[in-house]
Amino acid sequence: MRLSFLNCLAAIVAFIFVFFNVEAQTNWGQYTLIAPNNASTAKLIDLSNNTYHSWTLTGATTYSAYMINGDTLLRSVNKSGNSFSGGPVSGQVQMVDWNGNVVWNYVYSTTQYCSHHDIHYMPNGNVLLIAYEAKTATDATAAGCSQSIAMWPDKIVEIQPAGPTTGNVVWEWHAWDHLMQNVDVTKANYVSNLSDHPELLNINYKTTKDWMHVNGIDYNPMFDQIIFSSHYMNEVYVIDHSTTTAEAATHSGGNSGRGGDFLYRWGNPAAYGVTTPAANFNVVHDAHWAPAGTPWANYLVGFNNNGNATVSYVDLWVPPMNGAGYVLPAGGTAFGPTSYAKRVTTNGHTSNAGCSEQFPNGNMLICVAIPGYIYEIDSLGNTVWSYQNSGSVQQAHRYTACSIGGSQPNTPSIAMNGVVLNTTGGSTYQWYFNGSAISGATGASYTATQNGNYQVQITDPSGCNSELSAAVSVTDANTGIAHLMQDMPSIVPNPSSGLFEVVDSKGRLYDMEVMDLQGKVVKRIHQHNQVDLSEAASGVYLLRATFSDGNYFTTRMIKN
Repeated sequence: MRLSFLNCLAAIVAFIFVFFNVEAQTNWGQYTLIAPNNASTAKLIDLSNNTYHSWTLTGATTYSAYMINGDTLLRSVNKSGNSFSGGPVSGQVQMVDWNGNVVWNYVYSTTQYCSHHDIHYMPNGNVLLIAYEAKTATDATAAGCSQSIAMWPDKIVEIQPAGPTTGNVVWEWHAWDHLMQNVDVTKANYVSNLSDHPELLNINYKTTKDWMHVNGIDYNPMFDQIIFSSHYMNEVYVIDHSTTTAEAATHSGGNSGRGGDFLYRWGNPAAYGVTTPAANFNVVHDAHWAPAGTPWANYLVGFNNNGNATVSYVDLWVPPMNGAGYVLPAGGTAFGPTSYAKRVTTNGHTSNAGCSEQFPNGNMLICVAIPGYIYEIDSLGNTVWSYQNSGSVQQAHRYTACSIGGSQPNTPSIAMNGVVLNTTGGSTYQWYFNGSAISGATGASYTATQNGNYQVQITDPSGCNSELSAAVSVTDANTGIAHLMQDMPSIVPNPSSGLFEVVDSKGRLYDMEVMDLQGKVVKRIHQHNQVDLSEAASGVYLLRATFSDGNYFTTRMIKN
């Protein structure tokens, strides 16, 4: 009997372990897009590593390929006869339908410029390209370069597809318009102290022909901003896309009021003359925002190729922000934070390329490019799926069956009536504030309780989720919000190393709940005005503070 009981107990324990292990190791999405560099094939594979769909293409893919509109492949193409060399130069971008027909074939390559590396499909249907532009030795010297050499600085262009082979350049930004130097006092871009001007690029930092080698690009529609990564500068940069092209060439204009200057940069303070902290990146690719609706919403992410000699890292960090945008450093200091908030050590090393994706369930897809190893980890770091390609893969991307199958619901829109937000078209709903899900906000309407950006996602009867809607901004000018917000408390300091204070002109105390970005309550506080998160992990938390009359406000807190 004893042996039988122990055997039975062991079986129960084994079942519980397997059950919870399986539950923890749930994949996100069903299909992974693989379009190897310099190959004329692409395919979607399922979670069993079987080919679900494949394309035989005209011309080799260089670096980037994405699925758009459910059934179309968007990719960069290695155009023959480019005037620019080096890797990976493309000069051409294509859209290819499900049956392999090229529906848009656009060339961006002349003797003066050429697209390269990454591309990005925007919500308005336009495409962002990274491109070299040619500058002569005379141009470089005139811009204060200490060397008389030809240079290829980068620019970013937004292309609106027109005919089958044509497109309109509707917006552009040039790094060359935002230079500084401390070598030649006779030049207009001379500054006496580089560290006082982190919004500009030092033309004499690691100067070479292929100078910046920008390699990754992403767009944030909530902020109307662009982020990109630079291989040789070991930095990522954020710029304002709300400018006109003319404003982007200056130091004023746009939502930020700062034109095309850098709103934020991170990864290597030495590039603008600051000695501490030391560089975080040793070759960086794939700069992007972690998507809204994920546990890391609005974190910035970079693929840190040579994190050490044997492995690459995926680094995530929280840029310090306030009501005016990114917190500018005091003169002579670096943009914050001093270090990453989360570092994932990858299962391999790639000296260039590579990417990661963050998913709503806390999982992450990682592509270790040169070995061609692609894998998915869950929120605990367990590998829940992997694929070994026979050659290098610069990037890989995961998609849901709903988005690939064409059954994804149309992206909803939000109608505003004062502070009441309404949407339609779904069986179920989820509202988001500044990229994070609002706990319990699952109706077709939501009443905004604070200023900020709101989005909604709908789910149809078959269980397919839409993309998040475009963000709407609730401000004091909206009906009702001014009255609600006029005595709104503030949280200081924010970010903080642990202790936060709710500063209230009326000296009120609150019942407070602190939640992580997945909605889990990590702390409850009764009738107080302080929150102590000293023992909590670094990251972003949501605070809900309730007044004695039952009204409440919610806000974000960043724990360093």
